[in-house]
Amino acid sequence: MRLGVLDVGSNTVHLLVVDAHRGAHPMPARSEKSVLRLAERITADGKLAAEGADDLVFTVAEAKRSAAKLGCEDLLAFATSAVRDAHNAPEVLTRVLDETGVDLRVLTGTEEARLTFLAARRWYGWSAGKLLVLDIGGGSLELAMGVDEEPDFARSVPLGAGRLTRERFSSDPPSREELAQTVDWLADELAPIAKKVAKQGEPDRVVATSKTFRSLARLGGAAPSSAGPRVRRVLTEPGLRQLIAFISRMSAADLAELEGVSASRAHQLVAGALVARATMRALSRPEVEICPWALREGLILRRLDQADGEDS
Repeated sequence: MRLGVLDVGSNTVHLLVVDAHRGAHPMPARSEKSVLRLAERITADGKLAAEGADDLVFTVAEAKRSAAKLGCEDLLAFATSAVRDAHNAPEVLTRVLDETGVDLRVLTGTEEARLTFLAARRWYGWSAGKLLVLDIGGGSLELAMGVDEEPDFARSVPLGAGRLTRERFSSDPPSREELAQTVDWLADELAPIAKKVAKQGEPDRVVATSKTFRSLARLGGAAPSSAGPRVRRVLTEPGLRQLIAFISRMSAADLAELEGVSASRAHQLVAGALVARATMRALSRPEVEICPWALREGLILRRLDQADGEDS
């Protein structure tokens, strides 16, 4: 069957079309992205601005049309922290449904962590043993750990790369003082969650997903995307430390010129790197392996698991 997955994130609205059936590897057929930066369009009173809501409705409608033209049998539409945090989310979601016919589901942070874990588990298989999965989004950081397809531990904390950029940096690039203060603040914020992770025991494999981790790994020397998803890619804490010293002196415009860094996310790369390093240090993990599957693939896999026989 052909499925469309519409991911309404903090920075982009991403339509991924895949051909898939139960027991098979989902094969990407088309990918379309629109940069809306919804998280930056939240007003002082915590609401998604009218213009942002207008753009969201228009983009969802366009994505629905694209999915139909591409022959999608189903469209799985979901939103993460940007919409989740908006005080007027119910009104916005109702408008999206009324004007586009798309039922945009808002995932909780814990759901994000669990679905991302499912994707990583399927990618690495049972031989990976106990998995610890990390994911840095625009608004939140997700952590999940376990030996099965459902993690024994799943948490989401508001330490996303975009959120930290908006809340802790006042200049581009950030000042030395802001960087130092953010490093100390992150250590304090992550200490309690690190203790909870430690109670789960030692993982057999530590993996990281998301565009932030992939970009950082690429800047650290990992193979480019053109090498294919099955090439092993890692990000080390020492390498990340050196990378931060380099990128933290660059403006967002200059960062966008680097290979592996998208223009839509360049402005939050430094904050993402700080979160990545702080998380690895808090968990005492000198290295993470980059998993090519993440939340979208987790949703696809869950949908296929729940499909009736005629959907196969």
